[in-house]
Amino acid sequence: MSRRVSLPGADELFRTTTTLAAVPSQSSANLAPVADEIPVNTPLTPATKKAVRQTPRRRVNSFDRSTSGRERHDEKITVYLSPEELYDLEQARLAIRGDLGMAVDRGRIVRESLSIMIADLEAKGEQSILARRLRGRG
Repeated sequence: MSRRVSLPGADELFRTTTTLAAVPSQSSANLAPVADEIPVNTPLTPATKKAVRQTPRRRVNSFDRSTSGRERHDEKITVYLSPEELYDLEQARLAIRGDLGMAVDRGRIVRESLSIMIADLEAKGEQSILARRLRGRG
């Protein structure tokens, strides 16, 4: 007798459990596939994959712009910093905490800085600090 455990396969684990008999209010005429649904056995090809969510760009003036502060954020990016940049960011956080008495995290500092830089870019365009630094004349 083997000591190996027999586990169900993926087909058994992910099988459809509802049947037409279990849902009497629906007839076979009402079960037409919805355009957004992909049938279970259809392989995912580039044509059937759902596209990345497209969020329309909303233009915000500088009066309307404010950072989010302490709240849950659903969107994420990854930024790689050099050890010196990370050290500078941490020193800024500690200075804000020690000198100003405000307990903020590094993400909040980055979001505030980003908001300031974008507002400056929108207001000054070619003469903004960001544009000049990216050109190397900062």
